[in-house]
Amino acid sequence: MQVTGASLIAGSWQIAEQADIFYGFSPKLNLPLETPVYEASSDMLEHAINEAERAFKVYRKTSYQQRAEFLHAIADEIEALGSLLIDTTHQETNLPVARLEGERARTMGQLRAFAQALEGSQKSIANFGCTDAAVPERTPLPKPNTELDYIPLGVVGVFGASNFPYAFSTLGGDTAAALAAGCSVITKSHTAHPITSELMARAISLAIEKCEMPKGVFSMVQAKRYDLAHQLVAAPQVKAIGFTGSFSVAQKLLETIGTRQERIPFYGELGSINPQFLLKEQIAQASNSLASQLCQALLMGNGQFCTSPGLWLVPAASSAFIEQAIDHIKASQSDTLLSPNIVSSFKQSIAELKQSNEVTLLAEGVLNESHHANAHLFTTDIDTFLDNKALHEEVFGPMAMIVTYDKPAQLLALVESLDGQLTASVHGTPADLRKADALIEALEYKVGRIIENQMSTGVEVCSSMNHGGPYPSSTDVRSTSVGLNAMLRFLRPICRQKAN
Repeated sequence: MQVTGASLIAGSWQIAEQADIFYGFSPKLNLPLETPVYEASSDMLEHAINEAERAFKVYRKTSYQQRAEFLHAIADEIEALGSLLIDTTHQETNLPVARLEGERARTMGQLRAFAQALEGSQKSIANFGCTDAAVPERTPLPKPNTELDYIPLGVVGVFGASNFPYAFSTLGGDTAAALAAGCSVITKSHTAHPITSELMARAISLAIEKCEMPKGVFSMVQAKRYDLAHQLVAAPQVKAIGFTGSFSVAQKLLETIGTRQERIPFYGELGSINPQFLLKEQIAQASNSLASQLCQALLMGNGQFCTSPGLWLVPAASSAFIEQAIDHIKASQSDTLLSPNIVSSFKQSIAELKQSNEVTLLAEGVLNESHHANAHLFTTDIDTFLDNKALHEEVFGPMAMIVTYDKPAQLLALVESLDGQLTASVHGTPADLRKADALIEALEYKVGRIIENQMSTGVEVCSSMNHGGPYPSSTDVRSTSVGLNAMLRFLRPICRQKAN
């Protein structure tokens, strides 16, 4: 399969005249890659938007079965890319091959899960709707027949994540949910993996042809320029945005949305430190196991998971746990991060923490290469943490903060001080958990998912999953970006009222 560095615009692979060129990057080699990627033009994006709106009017009329077949076909074409996809993404991200194979399986799985939900749909999409029968004999007024249904919003813009090049990128959960809902999609490729984005776009292009879908139902623009991102969110034809990325970029896009005559939903996932609450009896009984599990979770993906455990709440008299954690971190080997900007940001944050008089560096892992990021473990007490809001900020990479507490009641004050989070884990014996009712209730208003005696890393794709949370972990606390309910972000309710 030939790689061109082009953009897919409504079925046509295009390169603008005199296009600016950028390159992917090899984190392993710490060098730019050789394949040129061509910046899309404003005209190309405008054409993609217009064609997406035109395609939407056709695609929204497809049957649930037709859409299901389309989603299955996309999954088939991703699988058909085989080792080319894995090898390309490994080169662009240096994520382990086994991790990429698992993420590819998850990506195909979520496409098929949406397809199966469509196949099981009866009167309404995924059976989200409901009907209230007419009661013509009711007095003093007869009751009409009312049916609640859901219809697709329209054109959806998707911004992929750097840390999940399959599951949260070009053909990730946002795209899959929007297509399942009946929306057309325009994705902006992530510059950390542009050739991966092209391969995924080629997969859906083949599926569009095989399933005879309108060509404008999907476009992918290669873009590094911020003005194209703002053009996409400002376009009147675009009715919703799916975004996974930094707080600062999200804020700028939201400012642009604020200038629109029609405000549109911006479903953003922006960051989380995923606190881990270690309760007294559990840490006394299983300190070594807890230390090992937390360190392994922190080092997974070299700390680049959105659910990475960055804050550990530990009873003050937990020296065995802390010593075990120190040993694990000191023995850990450094690895790459996804881009030079992420490495730079991580190292700057670590340097600031090391200079702070309010925290203590407990341990750091082996730094094998200067362009790597090595694990760091810091500690402070709960009063200091509560007084310094800067310590609450996410450090994207392999860093965790141990905060020691003396009394369980202090944890309630800490929960109150936290920003919104994707997850929180509570580690406790049955006796611990019986005493933690108030803590768990307080956490329910700060997180999207509460986890008992398990690590926060890993998100199951299933109907009951909620991947979201209060701001700023996500920009809409009522929504999820994982699971079948993710489709609801790109649907809107409509009531059909009949006389009988």
